[in-house]
Amino acid sequence: MVASPHTEKFAARLRMLKDRSGRGYDRLGKEAGVSGSSLHRYCSGLSVPADYRVVHAFAKVCGASAEELRELHRLWALADTDRDAPAAAAEASPKPEAEREPKPEPEPEPKSEPKSQSAPAPASESGEPAGPVPTGAIPDDVTPPETRTRRPQRFRVPERPSPRFAVLAAVVAVVLVAGFVWLPGSSSDDAAPAAGGRLLDSTACRTVSMGQHDACVREVQTLLARAKGKLAVDGDFGPETLRRVTAFQVLAGLPATNVVDDATKKALYEHKVSMTTWAPARVAKRIREVFVEDPGTAVAVARCASFLDPLYVLPNTNGSRNWGVFQISDARLQDLDGTPLRAFDPDWNIRAAHRLWSVRHDFHDWPSCEAALESTPQSTPKATAKK
Repeated sequence: MVASPHTEKFAARLRMLKDRSGRGYDRLGKEAGVSGSSLHRYCSGLSVPADYRVVHAFAKVCGASAEELRELHRLWALADTDRDAPAAAAEASPKPEAEREPKPEPEPEPKSEPKSQSAPAPASESGEPAGPVPTGAIPDDVTPPETRTRRPQRFRVPERPSPRFAVLAAVVAVVLVAGFVWLPGSSSDDAAPAAGGRLLDSTACRTVSMGQHDACVREVQTLLARAKGKLAVDGDFGPETLRRVTAFQVLAGLPATNVVDDATKKALYEHKVSMTTWAPARVAKRIREVFVEDPGTAVAVARCASFLDPLYVLPNTNGSRNWGVFQISDARLQDLDGTPLRAFDPDWNIRAAHRLWSVRHDFHDWPSCEAALESTPQSTPKATAKK
């Protein structure tokens, strides 16, 4: 199995974190909640984990920073996309013997005539024959014409072009000029904004989705930023843009389709949706107020899960998603009688997470973050439960 370039970059980043931690695969696997052999396969580029939470937990126990976690998630998403692409699998698998193109058979080497036979006279520089060559007079260091390797003649522009050549050149010039006048006009219609100056309504932006990098993506990012969505405007549709697009769709009451469809384009241009939400400091404060039994661990788990971002979305390979501050899954939302829109309300999300915590008074619903925190000393002591 040949790893794709994205898989190799993803594995290289995992190896860097592993080497920096100074710990072995078995110990890291125990802390991250995965087997050491699985970690070895991931770091070797032999496979890509289907669940990003495994990657997140591994990176946390290795001491990855928030920026490193974001970059690692980007690399994982690209590697995961390569793994599911049918074209990549087709290229990686060898063709059957019957479908392989036959190798060309080598041409037989031309046989040279004996020197005793007569040969045509060599041509002079002007192209005229230099005169007959007597039989047996071919020098030993001259290859007969029929055995020479013929080279294609180079086209030479005459120093003084004939009138016919000048007319032909003029016609070619006119055709080229006409092409430059008309061709860019037809292609620019696709890239140019449609009526009303809306680029996303042009034919060039019919689809805007993950992995795309062009002016259409930049337009989407610009509109999201105008709606108070926090993301970089770089024209690259990566995991961060996907999260913001999904959050915008939910806030706009649209299906979360993972692509910028016509309904999403319309909502973006209407400027009626605001992505303004709580700052991380306010989120942490509210977590401490709700999780009075263990405020320090609760804040650490939320920071591990979402970087304290109320609009954080994490897609899973099975099609489900995790939502909000405590990354409550689709299945848990059903148990809590919630929706993705409710999950984006930081106060509801925090109180819902406390309901999950109250079942066993632990953070078993966040196994990746809980395992990562076991080896991390907490600066905030656990508070005594209020009666």
